[in-house]
Amino acid sequence: MRCPYCSYEEDRVIDSRPTDEGTTIRRRRECLSCRKRYTTYEKVESLPTMVIKKDGSRQPYDREKVRKGILRACEKRSVSINQIESILDYVEQQINNSLEREVTSAYIGELVMDKLKELDEVAYVRFASVYRQFKDINTFMEELNKLLLDK
Repeated sequence: MRCPYCSYEEDRVIDSRPTDEGTTIRRRRECLSCRKRYTTYEKVESLPTMVIKKDGSRQPYDREKVRKGILRACEKRSVSINQIESILDYVEQQINNSLEREVTSAYIGELVMDKLKELDEVAYVRFASVYRQFKDINTFMEELNKLLLDK
């Protein structure tokens, strides 16, 4: 670490503690040359998870894109923002737990649908209709029948 005051490259750590979220470590350091103190933050570097789309292309996982899809499905439904954030956290946790650097969009879609099915059936059907690209009313009805049989 280089001192921000004198650019000397050696220091000592005086104090170390995790931040409130627990994802970052705050360190108080003292320069061994000028004796001034400064704070640094240390965070685990994570590799981006890549999503393999239906057409075979790859793009980085984007929480905001998944959020928009869920918000569209939950429009005018009694689903809170906290519940949506909970779904997003669950999806990311499952992706991270898989230890794979690449996941399919189908896998992400299934995770979202599983949670929406528990939360709100109308939002689930809306999400499924876009995600599964229902071709006609018969495929839509098949999904509704599956939902009714699960009860």
